[in-house]
Amino acid sequence: MSKPAILLVDNGSVRAQATLQLRHLAKDLSDKTGHLIHPVSLKHANRIAAAKLHNISAQIFHDFMMQQLKQGQREFILLPLFFGNSKALTSYVPDEVALLKKQFGDFKLDMSNVIYPLPIGEPLLTLIIHEHIHKTAEKHHLPLKNIVLVDHGSPVPRVTEVRKHLVNTVQRELAAECQLEQAVMERREGKEYDFNGPLLQDWLTQKAESGETSAVVILLFFLAGRHAGEDGDIIAICDSVMKQYPGFKIAISPLITEHPSFLAILKKRLEEKI
Repeated sequence: MSKPAILLVDNGSVRAQATLQLRHLAKDLSDKTGHLIHPVSLKHANRIAAAKLHNISAQIFHDFMMQQLKQGQREFILLPLFFGNSKALTSYVPDEVALLKKQFGDFKLDMSNVIYPLPIGEPLLTLIIHEHIHKTAEKHHLPLKNIVLVDHGSPVPRVTEVRKHLVNTVQRELAAECQLEQAVMERREGKEYDFNGPLLQDWLTQKAESGETSAVVILLFFLAGRHAGEDGDIIAICDSVMKQYPGFKIAISPLITEHPSFLAILKKRLEEKI
């Protein structure tokens, strides 16, 4: 019996840095586990010029699966680089699998847990956030005050619940050291989306207008794409607030995947399936 093909899957980005980081993460996981890990994006990454990716085009889910199935592969393990069960996992992947089965016949795709499954959570991610708070404030010589955990924002309440749950678990670790707040990079307009919480821009502006002198933004992002990467949306938001309020300093944490403990979460997810 052939071994299952193992995919480390993100949603995908049009930024080359995101694909390069995904490849680096897959290689590190391969080295750590002894299993070949394929870096695969669900969408978007195939729009990146190969010249920006060391002349190796990014792999997207549909094309990768077709290639593997044509070669006779019939077992797959999918490791989702997702904090929670977004529609990409609950709708897009099952729809793609159904289409592929119509064309190639039956095969098995076993999806591991997301990075922060509810309601059990993930203690290692709690640890990562806790350490990012302390180390970011310390590096930039800022007080443990006005700390905000920021994710992309989602129209799906169960995805937002991941951030809320994570804030509560991290807060228990922080105890009385500081208050961890939360915000979103973007959200849809309308009261029906108030579950998302405040926009990062509004949260930062409110702090600056109230006379605060600093804030620490903790990124709930995996890869350096259009939002959390260099010249991305998060940096643009923070820069605009600091430009408007020159006495207000904002520090931004590293990405989640840049913490040395993150690989252990992926290793655990894989071991749960092998």
